[in-house]
Amino acid sequence: MRRPWIVGMLLAGLLLGACGDPASGPEQSPPEPVVPTAAPSPATTTRQRPAASPTAPTTVDAAAKAPAVLYLGDSLAMESQKVLGQSLREEVNARYTSAPYSGTTLCDYLEGTGERSLVPPADKAAALVRSLRPDFVVLQFWGNSWGYTPCMGGITYDKEPATYFKRYEADMKRLTEQIADAGGARRPRIVWVSQGPDPITPERIRTVNALYEARAAASHDLVADAGRTVSPATARYTWAQYLPCTAYEHDHPSYCSEPGRDRTALHRDDDYLHFCLAPTTSTPKPCPLRSPGIVRITREITRVIADRVG
Repeated sequence: MRRPWIVGMLLAGLLLGACGDPASGPEQSPPEPVVPTAAPSPATTTRQRPAASPTAPTTVDAAAKAPAVLYLGDSLAMESQKVLGQSLREEVNARYTSAPYSGTTLCDYLEGTGERSLVPPADKAAALVRSLRPDFVVLQFWGNSWGYTPCMGGITYDKEPATYFKRYEADMKRLTEQIADAGGARRPRIVWVSQGPDPITPERIRTVNALYEARAAASHDLVADAGRTVSPATARYTWAQYLPCTAYEHDHPSYCSEPGRDRTALHRDDDYLHFCLAPTTSTPKPCPLRSPGIVRITREITRVIADRVG
């Protein structure tokens, strides 16, 4: 692994290059070694910029069989969105919409942030909840800590860790309240996605994940500990580029990248944060390659939702 300061500089360049408008046409999604399904109908097609028209209410039984899932987040969600959509459709027949924006953090999805946000008004969390009426809102954020997004007001973890965590916690509460208010009598369950290890600021990630746990408990929501699936079994917050292949990866050999050594790659050599094994591009897109880390993360999110609707 490169020295931390070198990796930090690389990350800054990667994230800046990855920030942009996700409306750009996505590359072809990576093929999955699973049982093929019929071509999705328009109602189940992943849309990076969701339509504003509201979805007709469904009965409780119909919602249980085909939950509506909204997926929001930063570049980690951007790269994973197609794989998660396919997983949710196959496992729970979900009606799925994604609207991630690279480089964002929680405050970008808050209504009332105006021009100080990287997310346009129509794609704010509450606006999408009102129009789509989802049963679940999945939120995946690494915890933007380096001051790129304007809505953080220049607060960064390295300069003001206590202020950073206080602000992050407050934004979590505000976002939960806005989603709940938008949902009204049909309040969606929020699924907070925990993050994997960060070799530069491991304690930051530990605290961010603890905040997710506390917020979910306080508002009776859910946590998908996806970060655990990309961590060593006995060292939850120790970063690793390679991990032993899982049973799923053995059953689907294309996801066990080094079978002779019984291990698979989670990260590229030049990017410790993202799990897409394709190079980062200046125009954000879903990951175009089979990537074991993305599959591990999305399978855990799917499991948590399936447990609630099964």
